[in-house]
Amino acid sequence: MADKTRDTTTDGGVTADEEITQPLGLPRWVSALLPIVLLVLVLGVFAFTSPLAGVQSGEPLPDVTVTHTTLPSDETVVLHVTNNGPESVTISQVLVDEAYWDFRVEGAGGDQTLAPMESAQIVIPYHWNPGWDLEVALVLSDGATFHNTIVAPSQSPGFSLGLLGTLAVIGLFVGVIPVALGMLWFPYIKTMSDRWLHAVLLFAAGVLGFLAFDAGFEAFELAERVPGAYEGNLLVVFGIFGALLLVQAISAWREGRVAAGDSRASSGLWIAYLVAVGIGLHNLAEGLAIGSSFALGRVSLGAFLVIGFMLHNVTEGPAVVAPVARGKRPSLGHFAALGVIAGAPVILGGWIGSLAYSPTIGAFFLAIGVGAILQVDWEIARMVRDAGGRVASATNLLAFLLGLAIMYVTDLFVAL
Repeated sequence: MADKTRDTTTDGGVTADEEITQPLGLPRWVSALLPIVLLVLVLGVFAFTSPLAGVQSGEPLPDVTVTHTTLPSDETVVLHVTNNGPESVTISQVLVDEAYWDFRVEGAGGDQTLAPMESAQIVIPYHWNPGWDLEVALVLSDGATFHNTIVAPSQSPGFSLGLLGTLAVIGLFVGVIPVALGMLWFPYIKTMSDRWLHAVLLFAAGVLGFLAFDAGFEAFELAERVPGAYEGNLLVVFGIFGALLLVQAISAWREGRVAAGDSRASSGLWIAYLVAVGIGLHNLAEGLAIGSSFALGRVSLGAFLVIGFMLHNVTEGPAVVAPVARGKRPSLGHFAALGVIAGAPVILGGWIGSLAYSPTIGAFFLAIGVGAILQVDWEIARMVRDAGGRVASATNLLAFLLGLAIMYVTDLFVAL
């Protein structure tokens, strides 16, 4: 007969006293570590006994990725390569435009062999002509061949303080100044009725939504050039969800502060800072693209291109200040901080991109920007609902669509 006096919890589980009872009287930390220790033992047995040795067929295929190329002079071509395969590979020959050519390998221990996950630079003394495509092929010791095309080559400027200064000036014109100009709409936005203010907030959400799609597509495109061992697409997914959940966790912390009676946490200034952070992450990726383009000698940033970026980014200003249009006007220090957070990352991204260009870093930063922006869009929608507005009203939906459309049109100035 069952013991009817046994205590149960509300969810049908055992009581706390029974739950903490350890088998064989072992301490709790032993119970926590025991599965890990057993897993290590099982892995060790598997590795030493090699139970799959009898069913293995053939050697694993080599996998070498050319992440990018640099052209320090018109007499030199540098390929940046990574060995993604599980076995070491040896680069035996290099072909340039179907002709064998001399080369040397730098960064692989002084020889031509790359261990798994090892990266190196292959320096080829070759005279190339600007604008004429180059076809370079790497031939490994086992005969495997990997091709890479350098489209319309142009000389890479290389590192210099002058380049960093140039990128800082470009960052000011592309990121900081346009956002600051857009923030000057604040006095006008502040005089709007609730209905039109909500429309401006949804316009801001549309601007952010376009940035999320734009950065997302670029992240997955860049992930195709990430060495296979780093799983570029999964890295992008991790970056998106990681940033989204991280910002959501910060938002949940803020809600806790609001529940505790912290008036600062319940102000629109918090949302404004979140918007600035989301835009700043996107602009960081924008700076990475500019800096890496300089490093690779793949772009000439003329005045028209800078103007295009300014038109594109000026719409980010009202998105930053719209959440603080109600209540007490923040101090000028807050406005300055919001502008710097949203716009200055273009400068930082430009420096990172020019000094340490990497498709892996670029794709990950873009993904982080997407995740943060998606969460900020959610915060804006909730802000409108909390203020008594309806997110899906006709005016708000049209405003959201207008935000998408304006960003698309201004983006054409950059792409042209």
